[in-house]
Amino acid sequence: VQFVESGGGLVQAGGSLRLSCQASGRAFSIYAIGWFRLAPGKERDFVAAITWSGGSTTYADSVKGRFTISRDNVKNMVYLQMNSLKSEDTAVYYCARERTPWGKPRLEVDSRTYDSWGQGTQVTVSS
Repeated sequence: VQFVESGGGLVQAGGSLRLSCQASGRAFSIYAIGWFRLAPGKERDFVAAITWSGGSTTYADSVKGRFTISRDNVKNMVYLQMNSLKSEDTAVYYCARERTPWGKPRLEVDSRTYDSWGQGTQVTVSS
């Protein structure tokens, strides 16, 4: 599976963006998908993840209540709706696949358990 992220851009604080992650290749629908972000001078941080079915999600505390992850297995797409954006959300956002087919009992937040990283999309929030 390969991923291409899009939808990033420059937005004012308080604004919204919707990121998209287009998957190509087989078997997209049997893997949990995660969003991560990398800000300058920081480590790659977990943002959100969704199970293969879309029935369960998990979020980093810093984005809970503001971001929503969703997926469309027919279109091979994963989305990240970001509302009430803050300057600290500025980063390059990546989607990736959790390696275990059909997923684990609990969604993974450790980036080391993910692969097939996309090239990322830049999100810049001006204050």
